[in-house]
Amino acid sequence: MTAASPAVISVIGHDQKGVVAKISTYLAQHSVNIENIEQCVMEGLFIMTMMVDLGELTVSLDRLILDLKEIGHGLQMEVTVRLHGEKSRKRIALLVSKESHCLEAIAHDHSEGLLDADIVAVVANHRDLEPIAARYGLPFRFFPSTDKAAHMQFVLTELRALAPDLVVLARYMQILTTELVQAFRNKIVNIHPSLLPYYPGANAYKQAYDAGVRVCGCTAHFVTEDLDEGPVVLQDVFHIEVGKDTLEDVKQRGRELEATVLSKAVRMFVREELVVTAEASANLVVLRTPPGAAQFLALAVDRSVLPTVLGTVAGDDTVLVVTRDPDGGSEVAARFLALAAGGLPPVIMQTGRDHANQS
Repeated sequence: MTAASPAVISVIGHDQKGVVAKISTYLAQHSVNIENIEQCVMEGLFIMTMMVDLGELTVSLDRLILDLKEIGHGLQMEVTVRLHGEKSRKRIALLVSKESHCLEAIAHDHSEGLLDADIVAVVANHRDLEPIAARYGLPFRFFPSTDKAAHMQFVLTELRALAPDLVVLARYMQILTTELVQAFRNKIVNIHPSLLPYYPGANAYKQAYDAGVRVCGCTAHFVTEDLDEGPVVLQDVFHIEVGKDTLEDVKQRGRELEATVLSKAVRMFVREELVVTAEASANLVVLRTPPGAAQFLALAVDRSVLPTVLGTVAGDDTVLVVTRDPDGGSEVAARFLALAAGGLPPVIMQTGRDHANQS
């Protein structure tokens, strides 16, 4: 039976006793029917989502929201209420320079209906990508970065006028000012061409190539005032055949992966699957496996001598590894890279301290 007046109540904060009881008791007192509830605890972080019916609500909607906020305040938790179906489309602004692969991927997702959001503008410091924006019907705003201060002021002014929910640095090759980062805190996502914290800064692929590493990758992360140190959203890797691959081979493989990872991170944000928090201390490593191999891999991880592994969950073709690895699961990923799917790379999703949690 469909709810007459559906709404979604979300709760997030430190895990503690009595949270569900307090919220549920208040809702029952005011004739709110709970139709579905999902909750989980990850390293002390409690996340709950309730689908409710407000059809017989005995207080005003304003009163309900204020009261739930007050309950959340008393519990030191964040409580939000959203009318189901009221969810507004996210507004996205893309910042670009000269490289086209990330703009192409996101614009393609948008044109194919895979990105349920509005791209309100493509803001650039070069005109090179204007034809791509025009092909997809996206507004293009340009100001040269020869005068960096003037360019940054232009970007800030444009973004404030556009009021985007998310700013995507789609290979935008400028360092943002502190003022701009603070104006859109936890709303700016970048793609970096390495597995951070390794090879930060410029020329990351060349750094990796010169170091002779056999696995390289890229990182989608939120932007903070500290360069390439913001909360990680997604990471993925590709292999380098040392002695055979050229630097250009590495860069090309990296560009393809960048587009995929950044596009996925944007879709996660739009679907409200990310929560930026500094409260948890665990990471999730998702190891992709062929059907039937997940149970074997999970057992191998459980029996490993890695003290950072807290546990595993095996699915049909994936293994979730909960780890305290300070490098975001890279030790676990490296150890089992060859084992997982005969060498298929893992996807590493940070859910740790000062990282972007997947809710």
